[in-house]
This record gives sequence, C-alpha cells and structure tokens, in this order.
Amino acid sequence: MNNPFTVSVPVRYRDLDPLNHVNHAVYASYLEIERTDYLEEVVGIAAENISFVIANLEIDYRRPIVKGDDPTVSLRVARLGDSSCTMKYEISVGDEVAATAETTIVHIDSESKRPSPLPDEIREPIEAYDGIEAPA
Repeated sequence: MNNPFTVSVPVRYRDLDPLNHVNHAVYASYLEIERTDYLEEVVGIAAENISFVIANLEIDYRRPIVKGDDPTVSLRVARLGDSSCTMKYEISVGDEVAATAETTIVHIDSESKRPSPLPDEIREPIEAYDGIEAPA
C-alpha cells in the first residue's frame, strides 16, 4: 500500500474463538477501528458525528491472527464517488498479511437519512491525504 494510514489493534481475549484464533467477524471490527481513526485524524470528524453507512464489505483471509499477535491495520482510499468512498485495507502481523479487505461507505444526510454528496470538508482532506485527483 502506498502512503497508508495505519493503526495497531490489540487482540483481546473476547476476540478469540475456541481455537485461540481471532474470530472472522472480529476482523470487521478491526476495520471499523481503522476507518473511524482515519475519519477522525485525516478528515477531522469526531466519531459521534460520522455520517457514513457501510454499503459493501469484502474480506479475504490469508492467515489466522492468534493470541499474542500484534496486528496493524493499514487503510488507503481507492476511490471517491459523488456520495461514496471505497477504502482498501491490509491487516498485518509483522511482515505477514493476515487479511485484505475493502469497504464502500456512503455519506448519509442526517435529516433525510438518504445518500448525499460528500461535502468539500470531507472530500478535500481525503483527496489531499490519499493523493486522489479531484474530478474534472
């Protein structure tokens, strides 16, 4: 990943299945931690003010994460649409990729609860951080 935004996530006891692997569903919560931190730090949106919903989520598992691992999650924005944003992730343990993932999030108007265009105050910091060209 070029210039990814990266955070470390702890493996908590409650994340583990009976085989001491991080349960597959927990990977989505690791992505959520990364996405929320990105929106807070890069875009400047407080977690309680995030106005996006997940429209699509795909995860490809490559190796288990186990108790004692110290995973990191990296994110980069791959595409900005009118009201959506596609994010690509990599969950790694050391030099090994444990999973890759992609989400598409859609900006929602707080009053109508319908998709709405990405405001400039969201679009511009993402374009600048991820080096995305503004549409012509």
